[in-house]
Amino acid sequence: MGCNRNCGLLTGAIIGAVLAIFGGVLIPVGDNLIGKAIKKEAVISNGTIAFENWLVPGSSVYRQFWVFHVLNPSEVLNQGARPQLEQRGPYTYRVRYLPKENITENSDGTISYMLPNIARFEPDMSVGTENDTITCLNLAVVAAPALYTNTFIQLLLNTWIKSSKSHMLQNRTVKELLWGYKDPFLNKVPFPLDPVVGVFYPYNETLDGLYKVYTGKEDIKKTAIIESYKNKRNLSYWEGHCDLVNGTDGASFPPFVKKDQVLRFFSSDICRSIYGVFQSKQDVKGISLYRFTVPREAFASPAEVGDNYCFCTDEIISKNCTLGGVLDISACKGGIAVTRYCQASHLTGEKARNVHVREFLHGLPITGFTLQFAKRLQVNLLVKPAPKIEALSKVQKPYIFPLLWLNESAVIGDAKAEMFRNKVTSRVQMLSVLQMVLMIAGSVLFLAFMGSYFICRSKKLK
Repeated sequence: MGCNRNCGLLTGAIIGAVLAIFGGVLIPVGDNLIGKAIKKEAVISNGTIAFENWLVPGSSVYRQFWVFHVLNPSEVLNQGARPQLEQRGPYTYRVRYLPKENITENSDGTISYMLPNIARFEPDMSVGTENDTITCLNLAVVAAPALYTNTFIQLLLNTWIKSSKSHMLQNRTVKELLWGYKDPFLNKVPFPLDPVVGVFYPYNETLDGLYKVYTGKEDIKKTAIIESYKNKRNLSYWEGHCDLVNGTDGASFPPFVKKDQVLRFFSSDICRSIYGVFQSKQDVKGISLYRFTVPREAFASPAEVGDNYCFCTDEIISKNCTLGGVLDISACKGGIAVTRYCQASHLTGEKARNVHVREFLHGLPITGFTLQFAKRLQVNLLVKPAPKIEALSKVQKPYIFPLLWLNESAVIGDAKAEMFRNKVTSRVQMLSVLQMVLMIAGSVLFLAFMGSYFICRSKKLK
């Protein structure tokens, strides 16, 4: 009887130990199974979760604009005063809601595509209509002398500007300023050119690309990494390493993202590659995500971060390469001196100060998918003195004129969030819970039965 009891206790202890060991063994085995499943579904190939998430954005992307309205136009035009600005907005548009186009799977483990550009006005998310009128900078008049510095050409430009009754400032609707309008001055120029100008012209019904990215079939670590952009590995805008196209397009990254990683991605909006670093863990719609943000060092001046030397191309805009957060992108905007403020702490104009811009990505680390993001930047135009052009004769020295700032953001939709919870996170959580339950239950059984066994043994010896 005593033997049977002791044998039973030992058997229970052995079962507990086996369960605990099995739970421990499940950790590497489970991780391996999860890894294989993720690798299979993270490849950008028709039929995978990655392809479904990659083809059409899993969330609505909204771009909000705040435009700068000039409050003192007479003083600016007649006395050369600095503009006093008032921001008006938001004017909201839905973008990036169409599926990728011209998709081609290539034999070298890459897939090619074009991103359709479309902007649909959202009146319910806007402060007014896109036909609201604002007083703003005359894009064509200010850009012309920057493009044509020859004195004789500027005299001709002055003639056409005067005949079109154009000035340094103008009244335009929000829609015209953003997406384009036929400029009366450019319409007078007797040469073949496109008379339509706008901050984002051309955008609507155009295509961004061609992008060529790795699918991950041959190397999962390269998933979504851009192999080439417009059939090139570089941009031809910058010098040295600044000109390279690095990382992904920001919509997704290779799976198994680690906290100590640097996530690199390319943004055609600012004509350069940038990067994000881990900031914190976040929970979005019941999904645990990693939050990566673009650090201020990415846009710091070369005086602070030496590696940024090749982003300094204009001494006036950058104040001899000492001003951080400002990026001259005229090289990729047809030579027009357009600047982007990225994480700038002080902007030109009294009413435009302290517009801090940030960029962040919330991603599911195990899959590399971006499920929430936001980016903010400001668009400006460099105004230069042009004595031969009467409309600009009052400008005493170069300065940066803010046009607008924007906030673009998106969060995964409820349907796709449910899909991720069911197909990815719930499976991982279920396996993790099973591992812990087996280890804890096994350990408890082992200790309980072994404890009882030794108690019985001690009583028998007495």
